[in-house]
Amino acid sequence: MKPSQPKEWNRLDNAAKIFPPNSNKRDTKTFRFACQLKEPVCPQLLQDALDQTAEQFPIFCSVMKHGFFWCYLERSSQRVLVTEENLPPCSPLYDYAMRNVLFRVSYYGPRINLEVYHALTDGTGAMEFLKFLVSQYLKLRYPKELKEFTPAGYDASQDQQTEDSFLKYYDPANKFPRPKNKVAYRIKGEYVPVGNLQVIEGCVPVKETLALAKSYRVTLSVFLTALLLQSIGETMTVRQKRRPVVSAVPVNLRNFFPSETARNFFGVINAGYHFGEGSGQFEEIVQQVKEQFARELTKEKLAARIHIMAALECNPVLRVVPWALKNPVLHLANSITKRYTTTSISNLGKVEMPPQVQEYIQQFHVFVSTDKVQACVCSYRDKLTINFTSAFVSTAVPTAFFRKLAEWGIPVEITATREEEGEVQG
Repeated sequence: MKPSQPKEWNRLDNAAKIFPPNSNKRDTKTFRFACQLKEPVCPQLLQDALDQTAEQFPIFCSVMKHGFFWCYLERSSQRVLVTEENLPPCSPLYDYAMRNVLFRVSYYGPRINLEVYHALTDGTGAMEFLKFLVSQYLKLRYPKELKEFTPAGYDASQDQQTEDSFLKYYDPANKFPRPKNKVAYRIKGEYVPVGNLQVIEGCVPVKETLALAKSYRVTLSVFLTALLLQSIGETMTVRQKRRPVVSAVPVNLRNFFPSETARNFFGVINAGYHFGEGSGQFEEIVQQVKEQFARELTKEKLAARIHIMAALECNPVLRVVPWALKNPVLHLANSITKRYTTTSISNLGKVEMPPQVQEYIQQFHVFVSTDKVQACVCSYRDKLTINFTSAFVSTAVPTAFFRKLAEWGIPVEITATREEEGEVQG
């Protein structure tokens, strides 16, 4: 469906409001989605594909401005230019003093990179953009082979794309108790230089990894979350185990509440394990995580989270408070929330591409900026990529994670930020 005439401006969606006050050089609130092709990228064709993709996703062609009460997105006529990759991953996109669009597209060899500021969209919206961009590029790159192929656009109207689905599903009549959380263990260590990001990627076969998860009678997300918790537990001292290890797990709310928005519409559940109170055995960890997922991944529990987030925005007193005063309050609220989580793991799931273009694509990658240790997961055909990003020099957590997979007999290919490649042997 071709989008209708774009709006001149849009309010930030409910989830987006937390990002501007909490963006900094250490954590830019930027994430990268990348597609690895089988042949080097042609820059001019990628530029042509980007021009066509931008027309399908007009909300992306926005700059952030600051009103008296809230920030907002204003439609921009800026043409985003494709560049060869020349910046560290997840470099800043948002600058209070600048009026630039909030995404960039670059390439390096056979890889197409899409980087997006989180206030603009979430992982689902960014992946839809990248999938269309890649499809359009391959159509231009192989005109004879893909003569009959037409990339499918984003099947949503302009209003549907720009909808704030948090407010759509917020019901002030509902009353939910706020969850009670315990302060979690925080990973500490020597930081990488500001502006850099430790990135370690592992690639494993989908079939074997799914079979391993099923052997514990859990989903892949539960299995990987439990493994991440155990990997952190292995790096902790006895004293540090006095606090629980807790992972934030983003949830695509579109799976529970119908929405076609291209903006943010995600929730977060927490899953953790207390190593000071348990055996630390993987079987026990994975069982506890399974129970927590089952308890938290319900429409009622997720509706409660929507209510808590939207209620703050809809508060009549807070609405008339100037942005300059809201800014430090939102920064403080984020700092308090961070005390309750140790890490985060996000599973974007299976990336589906049209059959006509699948043979030209090697795999997809996803990772995010962070001031702690974080993992992002996605799969394409027979490959599952697990990307760790970290603000620390130490690689102890991802090393423990991939070593355990190898011990289970899963072949793991490792790629580090220096483009060094190797294989962990089981």
